[in-house]
Parts: sequence; structure tokens; C-alpha cells
Amino acid sequence: MTSPLERLLVDIRSCAVCAPHLPHGVRPVVQAGEGARIVVVGQAPGAKVHASGVPWDDASGARIRDWMGIDCTTFYDSQRVALVPMGFCYPGRRAGGDRPPRPECAPLWHESLFAVLPNRRLTLLAGVYAHAGYLGDRRSATVTETVRRFRDYGPAFFPLPHPSWRSAIWVRTNPWFEADVAPALRAAVREALL
Repeated sequence: MTSPLERLLVDIRSCAVCAPHLPHGVRPVVQAGEGARIVVVGQAPGAKVHASGVPWDDASGARIRDWMGIDCTTFYDSQRVALVPMGFCYPGRRAGGDRPPRPECAPLWHESLFAVLPNRRLTLLAGVYAHAGYLGDRRSATVTETVRRFRDYGPAFFPLPHPSWRSAIWVRTNPWFEADVAPALRAAVREALL
């Protein structure tokens, strides 16, 4: 007997709605378990994740785990952490980086997916697409200001910059992130996992 979540994950992983728009083909990447207390909403898989099929299997994943203060074992335990991108497939490249996540994915799957995650306590929103999708008009005009105001969105949401290589530069120019936001994030993650 399969659970509603297991059936939904099969449906997500077999989705091909965006196939005509994906230059590298369809490969939805998602992790979720009914016990998950934290959901990390990212942008979309990159080329390395598309190749491996493992969410956050790249330098961005190492960076977000560091920010969260958790190890790989905890991060990849689907009964503790769900990994749900705004777009489930790699959208391909454009000048300056990856293309935006396909706009069909989140409206098609997120509501149903979150409905079968009853233990969710904290949702991390990594990057502008996650901010826009979940904070809407409540977010500030920039990612920097949205992250700076992280307390305004709690306890359910915690906005973060996208942990791409560019965020290393961003963190250096915004030292308040390491001084104020990262410790609060680690505390929120610890509390959510209790």
C-alpha cells in the first residue's frame, strides 16, 4: 500500500509538462517524507544535480547545509528535510547563469505536496524565485532587504539568498548575514528538528 505522498512523488518524478522547454530533457528532482519538519524551497536543479538526480548535490548544497548547521546525513533524511525546488527540472543555461525555474512546476505541484507534509515547521526560501512564490508582496524590493528582514516572515518562513557561488561575494559584502542571520537560522533549524 502506498501513501498519498509516495503516489504524489511518483507523479512529480514522471511529470513531463515542461518537456518542450527543457533543452537537457526531463528529470524532476525532489525529496520529501511525511515526517519532514523542514522544507527547503530552492530555485531549480543545476547541471550537476540534473546529472546525479540528487537534490543540492553541488557547491550550493554544501553552502546551504553550512548555513543551516546540519550534516549531509540530516539534510538527506527525507523524514527530516524535504527539498522542493520552484522548478523540479534543470531549465538549462542562459548568459550569466541558469535559466529561471519553469513557471508551471510550483503551481502544479507545491500545494499538493505541502498538504501531505503534516509535520512541516519551517520553510527555508532560498533565492528570489522562492521569495516571490511564497512571500509575494510581503517581500522587500531586493533579496538583501528580504533576508535582512527575516524575522518578519517567521516562524513559518525563513528567507535566504540563493547559495550559489555568487552568494560568497554577497556574504562578504553583507557581514550582518554571518553575524545575525546564520545563527538565527541554525537555531530555527535545531528547533524545527526537535
